[in-house]
Amino acid sequence: MAIVDLVMPKMGESITEATILKWHKKSGDSVKMDETVLEIATDKVDSEVPSTGAGTITEILFKENDVVAVGTVIARISTEAGAAVATPAAPAPQAAPVAAAPVAGAPAAHAAPAANGVAGANKFYSPLVLNIAAQEGISMAEMERIPGTGNEGRVTKKDILNYVANRGNAAPQAAPAAQPAPAASAPATEAPKAAPAPISGNVEIIEMDRMRKLIADHMVRSKATSPHVTSFTEADVTNLVRWREKNKNAFEKQYGEKITFTPIFIEAIVKCISKYPMINSSVDGDRIIVKKDINIGMAAALPSGNLIVPVIKNADSKNLIGLTKDVNALAKAARNNKLKADDTQGGTFTLTNVGTFGSLMGTPIINQPQVAIMAVGSIKKRPMVIETAEGDVIAIRHMMYLSLSYDHRIVDGSLGASFLTAVANELEAFDPNRSI
Repeated sequence: MAIVDLVMPKMGESITEATILKWHKKSGDSVKMDETVLEIATDKVDSEVPSTGAGTITEILFKENDVVAVGTVIARISTEAGAAVATPAAPAPQAAPVAAAPVAGAPAAHAAPAANGVAGANKFYSPLVLNIAAQEGISMAEMERIPGTGNEGRVTKKDILNYVANRGNAAPQAAPAAQPAPAASAPATEAPKAAPAPISGNVEIIEMDRMRKLIADHMVRSKATSPHVTSFTEADVTNLVRWREKNKNAFEKQYGEKITFTPIFIEAIVKCISKYPMINSSVDGDRIIVKKDINIGMAAALPSGNLIVPVIKNADSKNLIGLTKDVNALAKAARNNKLKADDTQGGTFTLTNVGTFGSLMGTPIINQPQVAIMAVGSIKKRPMVIETAEGDVIAIRHMMYLSLSYDHRIVDGSLGASFLTAVANELEAFDPNRSI
């Protein structure tokens, strides 16, 4: 008899915790290998967690709606495997007390601020922690002073709740040190707790669903993390449009896939990332992490109307046919709520097609921890001046605006504009005689 620990899986590069939505099994139930045990949710995707062993569930350690850190043991399964299986799992029960002890203990609470002070504005806060901070009127500057006991000094749910519980006790101690301080700081902590303004008139009040709340937190955190700059350009995509129109039926007949503009855009982006690799990076404190894999995220609509960003892995290793198959498969999975956790992980650059909704251009928000995101607008026919051997002429062309939002901490205007222009040039140079 052996015990296998079921742990909260890592759901993405920036995900440190997940919410348990529903248990499909209870203590005492038998379970097969890879059978779904529970459903979890993050700010990116809902996912099912399969069993890591076959046997009987002997213990469930968390309830539905609990928020659990990645790597935490959430259930234990008794299996018929050999005793050797239990050996690597043995240290796991000790992991929780080690992480939790500093929350309640005074020594750890005093030791953490030094590490946090180094992290400064680059510290990561989960959507749950940010929600609690907003409800309690805790400013970002105040957040940075909270001792973190999570991975890499991150502030956990327990940390911020412990801080809130002791917040009232901390204020009187600070008063003797500088008499003016309480008067100056009081409005900052009390003002956000004011009752919401009364709502009048003919209105409808709609409570945000869980996904919308998480998306909102993700967007706010991105703007707080990265100084956003957006550059714009336009591209003459006439050759591309004509090629697709001429070949779309034959392409579908030959490969069984409908070809949209998205895989063609991704193909151009991938080629340009190879020329400008700094666009394909992330920031970790004072370090720039340049990604060698090119994994392109593409914004897709969920049935609820919310957007999600599934990822095409190793896009630089795929031709147009492979990109088309991946784009169609991920878009279909998003529409049918069938995306898996792995489908939204590991993105290094994101494309969003605002033209799908009729917009000419957009200023997208960076999908953290990436450093750039491109938006493509709707394709419109416009009269344009064309240079020919006989001189300039006015012709009707298919034109499209492109915009690139980038993290100005490491992507300056020269790099951002150069990359954006390179993508536009790549699209304009599309071969109208290209074979399928």
